[in-house]
Amino acid sequence: MDETQTQEESFRGPFGASNFAQKIEQKLWKYSASRNVVKRWLIELISWTLSALCMAAIIIVLYIYQRQPLPKWPLGLTLNAFISVLAKVASAALLLPVSEALGQLKWNWFQATQNKSKESKKMWDFELFDNASRGPWGSFMLLLRTRGRSLAALGAAVTLFALAMDPFFQQVVGFPEKWRIQPMKGTVARATTYTTYIAGTFSIENDAVLELDQAMSATAYHYFYDNGTGPVTSSNGNGIRPAIPIACPNSNCSWSEYESLGVCNRCEDITDRLEFRCLNSTLDWIQSPVALPDLSNWDYPNGTACGWYLIADQPILMTGSTTDLFTNHTGEVLVSRSQPLYDLFTKAPLPGYAAKLNDTRNPISHFVVVSGENAVQVQQNATPVAHECMISWCIKTLQSAVSGGSYTENVTATVFNKTLGPDPWNATTKFDGNESVGVSLIYKDNLTIFGNDGYEYQVTNWTHFNILTIFDDIFPSTYTVTNTTDMAQAVLRFEQYRTSGYRTRVEPYNPFLYDNVTVHLDNLATDFTNIVRSGKAIEMVQGPAFDLISVVEVRWEWLSLPLGLLILTFIFLVVTIIRSSTEQGVGVWKTSAIATLLYGLPDDVRKKVTSVKDNRTPRANAKHTKVKWLPGTGWRLSGASASSPSSLRSRRTPPQMIWKG
Repeated sequence: MDETQTQEESFRGPFGASNFAQKIEQKLWKYSASRNVVKRWLIELISWTLSALCMAAIIIVLYIYQRQPLPKWPLGLTLNAFISVLAKVASAALLLPVSEALGQLKWNWFQATQNKSKESKKMWDFELFDNASRGPWGSFMLLLRTRGRSLAALGAAVTLFALAMDPFFQQVVGFPEKWRIQPMKGTVARATTYTTYIAGTFSIENDAVLELDQAMSATAYHYFYDNGTGPVTSSNGNGIRPAIPIACPNSNCSWSEYESLGVCNRCEDITDRLEFRCLNSTLDWIQSPVALPDLSNWDYPNGTACGWYLIADQPILMTGSTTDLFTNHTGEVLVSRSQPLYDLFTKAPLPGYAAKLNDTRNPISHFVVVSGENAVQVQQNATPVAHECMISWCIKTLQSAVSGGSYTENVTATVFNKTLGPDPWNATTKFDGNESVGVSLIYKDNLTIFGNDGYEYQVTNWTHFNILTIFDDIFPSTYTVTNTTDMAQAVLRFEQYRTSGYRTRVEPYNPFLYDNVTVHLDNLATDFTNIVRSGKAIEMVQGPAFDLISVVEVRWEWLSLPLGLLILTFIFLVVTIIRSSTEQGVGVWKTSAIATLLYGLPDDVRKKVTSVKDNRTPRANAKHTKVKWLPGTGWRLSGASASSPSSLRSRRTPPQMIWKG
């Protein structure tokens, strides 16, 4: 029976069936005994390649999904699980070539020529190398033994640092929550025109009476007689609810700049347009005037008053008090006055007043507000707070956003109608026979304003006239106290266009009494703009909607250790392959236990190690016994003859193995 047949029979099972595991082992053994260097280290090279492929797969997947929402894979597989599995495979595959290379260097550590006894090594080193090829503790001990100055120290270091590969892989990816654009768009309203809800008149006994815009007038009265409307909080109480049509499918939306028709307010300080004087003039500001018999107007008394007058052809007292004694108006103090810069009935400009805001056509209201803040300061002739303000149509460039359910809006630019033109008012006196019974006013102009985008925004003359009429209720108006300095008793006289039955009210709070007039009227203009943007002629501007979702954040720096170990392992493996191929007398035995059994210690060495002299254990003896591997001879105790029988007995090679240096 030839050798091949004997070998085949040795690998058969008890029932004559081929043992699969033994066949694999036989194949691997043949590769290890091959003369081809690549075949001898094929398993280690494949293992290193598998580790590299696993790391490459992790890097590719992370590169694809970085800054992206969490992927949704079949069977509920998560990105963390994917990385964890591949990291485990990469770590295990990386340690195999390190372990085998350390096992091979174990034999090279003891190799020496027969004439160089100084290259003998402690027998204990054999166990250190063997332990280093098995795990971290042995690698640590080997590092201490070699002091990091041996090639084997590199493999031991790789084994130790490989303990941190899993934590490093876990730190590579994080899942912070980021705002991401969603498929659905957010929308916000912009107005191109505005029309009052009726934009017309109704008739009483065949007389046309203008019906005011209810939305505008109701809002205006909050600002005429109180502190405004104030923002409305959202349902969760965490933000401001928008007062215009808006849709945000998520909690965050934003819009690029867009234009809309709106209402703007501008105010200027006009303290320089006032002068302190004492004049005898018509006291048209007193609290209780007397109506003329024909009810066409009021019979205002003449008297002397000292205070701050608006500079005009006919100076107008804005704050001050009477100095006349023993009259019906004695002791009356004018604390504040709001005065239109036009005649209430003819709309003619106030003669002699040098307006600061005179560059805008078609204002809704143009007026001055002067306040002494309280009766005491007025009586002390303190300089009052004075503003000239103009409320007018404008084009607003807006930037809007919804964040966390709270709506914010910024005005980045405004455009006004500053074109010149003729007087837009047509005033006609109405007569009953030969008696004048009133004035009929018609506003002739349709308003047109061109935005920065070139778009044409329009308001009809009826709508404009309807809204500006609202301001006649409060401009002009006076705020006075009589024979007291208690502001709780101050009386506001308003709707002075009425020629019978004057209108007064005790004001617990007068919004025009303080130095925040500009802010107060800005808020009024904003509310008017919201009404305009909630009308019928609106367009919805689209903008991106965002939602808070978990995204993949890759921290590439945490891959430095795994990739560094991959490179060091390759260098360690290649250098070990080169060394094992160039050195003679040692086969590629790696961590083979069979080679250790076949090339056992000679008798003299074994007796020395197993001796119990001085109560030493075999391990302790191994630490003090030096041996070396002689090519073609085997193990030899340092100083023993190379031709000793025990040494020669060790020269036999394992069956079916041909060792090549």
